Amino acid sequence: MKNFSVPIKYGLLIAVGLIAYFLILSLFNVHIHPLFSLFNGVIMAAGMWLALKAYRNSKGAKFKYQKGFMASLLTGFNATIVFTIFFAFYATELNPDFLGNLINMWRTDYGTEIGIVLFVVAVMGFATSLVLTLAYMQLFKDSWNTKEGQQHTY
Repeated sequence: MKNFSVPIKYGLLIAVGLIAYFLILSLFNVHIHPLFSLFNGVIMAAGMWLALKAYRNSKGAKFKYQKGFMASLLTGFNATIVFTIFFAFYATELNPDFLGNLINMWRTDYGTEIGIVLFVVAVMGFATSLVLTLAYMQLFKDSWNTKEGQQHTY
């Protein structure tokens, strides 16, 4: 359980941040405009960065790239799952008209249901998590520009 404490803790914190941001947007009735979802990436980026730093600090010299990668990825996945569950609850129970208002932003003849919208929300969260993890791990990997590292290049 100790290995998963950072991804769970920070995943929940990120999800709370995403939910709070969404609810603040809904107060002003701008949550139906997809442009505002760009800030979700900033929330995810900050939370995943803090999670990776906390994980690295907890491991100290024993920090391994693969374990850091998994901790960061699981953090983002946990946040995505919790937010997607909230989004499903909001769109079906709290505000049943939300999906109709969101979909009316585009002229379409497609029969878009809650399932496809939830799928898109989840895929966007998972993709953001993967991209951020790959980007952040470049900053946390060990450099091979040392004498010891040069031994691995031959």
